[in-house]
Amino acid sequence: MLDILLVDDEADIRLPLGEALRDLGHRVSLAADGDEAMQCLDRQIFNLVVSDIRLPKVDGFTILRRLRDEQPDTHVVLMTAFGTIREAVLAVKETAIEYVTKPFELPEVLGIVQRIDERWTLLRDLAAARAELATRKVGETIEGRSPAIVHLRNQINAIAVSSAAVLLTGESGTGKELAARMIHTVSERRDAPFVAVNCAAVPATLIEAELFGHERGAFTGAVKRRDGRFKAADGGTLFLDEIGEMPADVQAKLLRVIQEGSFEPIGTNTSVKVDVRLVSASNRDLKGSAADGSFRQDLYYRIKVFELRLPPLRERLTDLPVLVEQFMREFTAPGTTPSPISPAAWAALQGYSYPGNVRELKHAIQHASILARGQEIQVHHLPAEFHGSGRPVSGDRIEPLAFVMAHFEKEYIERVLKMADGERRRAAEMLGISRKNLWEKMVKYGLH
Repeated sequence: MLDILLVDDEADIRLPLGEALRDLGHRVSLAADGDEAMQCLDRQIFNLVVSDIRLPKVDGFTILRRLRDEQPDTHVVLMTAFGTIREAVLAVKETAIEYVTKPFELPEVLGIVQRIDERWTLLRDLAAARAELATRKVGETIEGRSPAIVHLRNQINAIAVSSAAVLLTGESGTGKELAARMIHTVSERRDAPFVAVNCAAVPATLIEAELFGHERGAFTGAVKRRDGRFKAADGGTLFLDEIGEMPADVQAKLLRVIQEGSFEPIGTNTSVKVDVRLVSASNRDLKGSAADGSFRQDLYYRIKVFELRLPPLRERLTDLPVLVEQFMREFTAPGTTPSPISPAAWAALQGYSYPGNVRELKHAIQHASILARGQEIQVHHLPAEFHGSGRPVSGDRIEPLAFVMAHFEKEYIERVLKMADGERRRAAEMLGISRKNLWEKMVKYGLH
């Protein structure tokens, strides 16, 4: 909802346009001449001013200059019945964001206002996210205000006081290691080491030595004694990522460590006692793996005293403003301002399904920040898969219904517009919708 000042000396334009804007939920003030408009500006700050250029008493350019001096964040749309090159050039020089020539169609102006409203909403969301992030360091917590993330943070705070084992589940890229670090950070072990091991990245022949250490000469290549990750994490937290990839023989030794709190490094019979809080993670169905025997069932129940599920990004798209602002800060050089994001680019970000989750969003923002070079981020600055507001369903991958419907609607409207040679009136008739509705959808999908 916007606070709008509408200035026009023609009542047959001012009154119906004002009524149409109110019907859309905006707060509208009307002025019949430039002097009355100046009085309105004395009393109130507006998000948008829609003004005729040629007005009695004070012209539209004078109003525009005052706004640029006193209310620089106010958007301006200039209207005129005299569509001359000179006035168009003046409007551009005065940095009016829109220029409408009379006679205009009502849906055209309403579409412009809707686009400005979406930009204000985006700016408000990003400003709120910026204020929220300013209170803490980037990357120290799972960001978001969605119910799923609020619940997850509450769960972490509740279980962190104990030393019980935790299993983190969820798709790849949802932030399982960050969740593990949060569990460590808010626990009493926060001053002790946090050690992370990606079980899928360590060769099966070396994972035992990596975890439990070895003596010199214990095996080929063991040229010196080495403490393992369990010893390194003594007193703190050990995070085993992709634990489902751990070989069966190492699973058995891990089970003993959990049960007894001790282990023998490779090449020695000397028992080493450790005090470690174990946090594990997997994007596999470990319960199913335990049932079919590919993962030890007794170990499964030992590592999941608590189980926390990290939701995929497509289930918490309301967190996009906070996440985007976080990544924009991360990829912006110190002392410089992050690039603004165009409404069309924002629509592409909102319409995407994110099979790679938060990790994919982070890479997309980095990609766009580099290409935009400090200018406003447009759709073409995003990776190719975002250019169609996401990807269609293919193979056996199942996408959210809302995403599939939006993707189909966008492509269908594009096809009809081409058949209508870009004439919105004809395209709306072919689609069986109003021109206003068509314009709103074009703005939504960045088709203007």
